[in-house]
Amino acid sequence: QVQLAESGGGLVQPGGSLRLSCAASGSIFSIYEVGWYRQAPGKQRELVAGITIGGNTNYADSVKGRFTISRDNANNTVYLQMNSLKPEDTAVYYCNARLVLGGFYWGQGTQVTVSS
Repeated sequence: QVQLAESGGGLVQPGGSLRLSCAASGSIFSIYEVGWYRQAPGKQRELVAGITIGGNTNYADSVKGRFTISRDNANNTVYLQMNSLKPEDTAVYYCNARLVLGGFYWGQGTQVTVSS
């Protein structure tokens, strides 16, 4: 079992920044990759960024150059630094942990609203 707890969402003006955190607990040794996904109203959930156990990262084209995913192994936490935020970044952001042997877990989500 893996537990994921997101934090850091909120309301920010266009052009502003936020940092999301995803703290993992439980069987963290079984995690292969942690990803951040988002879901806007009326839209499908989409991958925003991911980081593997080896440190490889990938990003959605829409956030490249603006968002950075990173991890703190000592605190079992993955971060998503979001800069130059746009109204279209408004969504519920979810943390996802994909396991080495298959399967995955989701966090409860955190709301990000970009509005003036």
